[in-house]
Formats: sequence, C-alpha cells, structure tokens
Amino acid sequence: MKKAFYQSIDMELNELKAEHRLRELRSPESLAGLINLSSNDYLGISRRQDWLSEFLDSAPASDFAMSAVSSRLLTGNHQEYIELEESLSRFYNHRAALVFNSGYHANSGILPALTGKGDLILSDKLNHASIIDGMKLSGADYKRYQHLDYGNLEDQLRATAGKYRRTVVISESIFSMDGDTADLKTLNDLSKRYGAILYIDEAHSVGVRGQRGAGCCEESGLIDDIDIIVGTLGKAFSSSGAFAITNSKLREYLINRTRPFIFTTGMPPVNAAWTRFVLEKMPDMTSERHHLAELGQKLREGLTAKNLKTLGNSQIVPLIIGENDTTVELAEKLRGNGFLALPVRPPTVPPGTARIRFSLHAALKNEDIENLLGIL
Repeated sequence: MKKAFYQSIDMELNELKAEHRLRELRSPESLAGLINLSSNDYLGISRRQDWLSEFLDSAPASDFAMSAVSSRLLTGNHQEYIELEESLSRFYNHRAALVFNSGYHANSGILPALTGKGDLILSDKLNHASIIDGMKLSGADYKRYQHLDYGNLEDQLRATAGKYRRTVVISESIFSMDGDTADLKTLNDLSKRYGAILYIDEAHSVGVRGQRGAGCCEESGLIDDIDIIVGTLGKAFSSSGAFAITNSKLREYLINRTRPFIFTTGMPPVNAAWTRFVLEKMPDMTSERHHLAELGQKLREGLTAKNLKTLGNSQIVPLIIGENDTTVELAEKLRGNGFLALPVRPPTVPPGTARIRFSLHAALKNEDIENLLGIL
C-alpha cells in the first residue's frame, strides 16, 4: 500500500515535469543581480533601507515582540495589533478594521464565516484560489459569473433573487493574472439593487491605487459603501498579513466566526508595528504610484507595438505566450539578459494561456522597460 502511494506521487511529479509545470523553490543566491519583475513589492518599499533604519531607531528592539505565542483571543492580542487596527480604521474613513495573518487566511476564513447551507456566493470566474477555497469550505452554493461580465452577474442575481438567506458577490479589484480591473461602481449598484453583500479583494491595489493608496475602492469613492474590503500587507506594504474593513458589528461577528482567525497564533507583532509605520507614510507616496502607472502603460504600449498579446491596465502586465515550453524558454532567455520574469502556467491560468507575468515596481526606471522590450 505505502509503496503504491509513493509510486503514484513519483508518477504525478514526472507528469508535471513532462508538461513543463513542475515548480521548484529557488535559492536567494540564484536571483542575485537580476532585475526582479516577479515580486509584488509594487512600491519598492523592501528596498528602502532608510525606512528600515528609521523604524528600528523608533523604539528599542526589546519593544518589538517577535511572536504572538498565542491566538489573539487567548493571550496574544498584543498592543501592536490594536494600534495597527486603529490606524487602518482612520485610513478607511473610521470604518472597523480586523487584521489577519495573510490574505489567504482572510478569504478562506471570512467566506465560510459569513455563508453556509442556504446561502449563495457569486464570484468572478478569475478570482484568486483563496476565494475559490473559501467558497468550497463554506458549504454555500456558489456560481462563477463570466469574467467582468456584469450582465451575466445580473442574470444570476435576478434568477436567484429570494431563493437564498444571504447572497455574497465577490470580486478582486485588480486581477492577479490578467492585470485588469473590476468596475466597482457597477458591482456596488448591482449588489444594492438585489440586496447582496459586496466583498472586494484589494490584494493588488492597496498602496497602488487611490489618492492616499487606499486602493480601487478609494479611487472609485466607495470606501463607505462596500460591505467588506480585504487588503493584503505582503505586497505593496512590503510586510506580512492582511486586513478586513467593514462595520463594527460585522467585525465582532468575524472575530467570533472566522476559524483561521480563532484557531491560529497571531502574526508576529513586530510585523504589525512595521506595517503601521509604512501605513503612516502611504499617503505621501503619490509620486511612486504615478511612476508605477506610467511604467505599466509604457510596457503595454511597447508590447502592443511589437504585436505581442497583453492584457489589463495596471502594474501587472501579462505577456500571453500560450504553450508551456515556449513560455519557460522565454523566461530563461530573459534571465540570461538580467531580468527575472517567471513563467505562469496552468493550472494557475487556463490551458493554452501560459504567460510571463511582468509584476512592475516603482523602483524600476524607464530605461529598464526599454531594455526589456529590446530583448522581446
């Protein structure tokens, strides 16, 4: 029995390798000296040694707890979490904030907390895996509307009206693989019209979009309208963790119903302190946000001029290749020319749409984009 188990594992790994879909962990040394176009450090904050020095000088090292050593509901509710949630609340028009260990924890926990048997979740077809897992764990019925097709979403809302206890509409604001953006005003209007709860995942837009960096919800003037806004802290904030923005009653409900919040040790409090430090500086990073948007536009225009297929309108710029082996070969060519741009293959994206996903950051220069286009 055990021998057959390991034989089946070996067979599956060989199949992945043959299909050019085998993933491997890379050592930091293997990435040294390359221009990184595959991270989510959108504002380049991880490179800000001046910020790190300022943060470390702001308080003695003994003030920063390295571990929560408990669930927040037991003895692990450190002051750093409380202060971060207070700062997030002010950042989001004094709405209630709740911090999670990661965006995956948030999405895979909040959806099962809010919904169950007798409820319905309507999800954009290209939503992240954490949302898909959250739907599956919830026990609720779920349907996936066609990507950015709000006519299709309304058809589903109309057809299911009055048939469920609760209906949740969920969408990313910037989609992680195509780099395109949701129409939040239309989503908000439809949700209000049909009495649905609106849940927006801002993982790739917090820090990057909006006048103060509060994401597409701020950019659309909808911070106060959307029922649940989830943002991650491991991307533009160059930290770790995530947060949910909602009203105080729903925050209280999530504290009592969200299993990944209840049954896990809290994130290291030092990360909460660093996040709060970054959050205080976020409104002043307007020039970085503008530069990042210009870089995205420059790369898209350059790809289009070369008759290469691209999508979206954000700092995530996909170059659609199609075949897995061709995509891997291009990634290796780029690496040989000093650019780290990793291939993205099925099942992360649909079959036949393997791609290089250029994930831009504000520390890049215009010359970097020009050099990249010269290689393609």
